[in-house]
Amino acid sequence: MISISSNLNLMIKAVEKASKSAVRDFGEVEKLQVLKKGPYDFVTKTDKNVEKILIEELSKTKKNYSFLSEEIGLITNKDRENLWIIDPIDGTTNFLHGIPHFAICVALESEGEIISGLIYDPIKDEMFFAEKNKGAFLNNHRLRVSSKNSIEDCLFSSNHEGVKFSNLNMRYSGCAALDLAYVASGRLDGFFHNNINIWDIAAGGLLVQEAGGIVNDFKQFDKNNINIRASSSAINNEMLKNLKNF
Repeated sequence: MISISSNLNLMIKAVEKASKSAVRDFGEVEKLQVLKKGPYDFVTKTDKNVEKILIEELSKTKKNYSFLSEEIGLITNKDRENLWIIDPIDGTTNFLHGIPHFAICVALESEGEIISGLIYDPIKDEMFFAEKNKGAFLNNHRLRVSSKNSIEDCLFSSNHEGVKFSNLNMRYSGCAALDLAYVASGRLDGFFHNNINIWDIAAGGLLVQEAGGIVNDFKQFDKNNINIRASSSAINNEMLKNLKNF
């Protein structure tokens, strides 16, 4: 039995509740596209609705914690040392096109350090979570990064710029959070991205580290302009060599 903190337990319950709204709305996307009724507005509403539920649920027992969320920005409450970092839907373009590859992300930063992270893929019902020094898990199964050590055998992910730049074997999934979760679970060997936001990578960065991988120190970057490099430990040096000019 995995022992989890009260904070992580709260995150899980909040995400499970919020995901019902996202799944319901996802089922409506195809109809909206056929009717040409402004699907972008619809996705924005879904984002905001998921965000609202997450903030309400997380505030129930942690009334003073602050928030940083993609849609609403920074909410400074009495407790500034504890910060919930939220991405209501990472992979909104996938969501918009009816592609079932998106995630709800929540991380907890305490005194400047990410101590808990959760990435939930509601369509596949995959809950990735990690706590500092406690390991990373997928639906209660322990995660480990890939042990492949030949770069030719490896699979990497990035945004479209990274895919175009790189001579590595690449994928571009449109969901950075799940890319990082997949590195943590050994499905991918590495992920890199420039100029990304903290809410896209806060939970995933911790997942990769707790699964035995390596993530660069992204605290040195502005929260809205982060360059991230994450991979299994076996392949990290080779990946970074390939990314010298990226």
